[in-house]
Amino acid sequence: ISIAVAGFSSKELEIEVRENKLIVTGKKVADEAKRVFLHKGIGQRSFQRKFQLADHVKVIAADFTDGMLNISLEREIPEAYKPRKISISNGQAKESTIENGKAVEIEG
Repeated sequence: ISIAVAGFSSKELEIEVRENKLIVTGKKVADEAKRVFLHKGIGQRSFQRKFQLADHVKVIAADFTDGMLNISLEREIPEAYKPRKISISNGQAKESTIENGKAVEIEG
């Protein structure tokens, strides 16, 4: 996820993950000096963006460079959902024995 946050410093940004939601908040510190501008090219108001994360998605890193906030996500698939191969026997009976708690086939 990439968000343009020009005008903010990394100290004014906050990233939080709560209940499968990624929440990015920018809180602009009020400028103490009262100045009058004819035009401000970059908006300086606070914001909050929420992103719904899919199941098993984890935020692994965030990088703030040149006004761009890049958040890296990774999908972690649990072992129970990963595909696994099942061997197919050719119909011939094989003898097996149990050694150290594991079944071991005996070649005949």
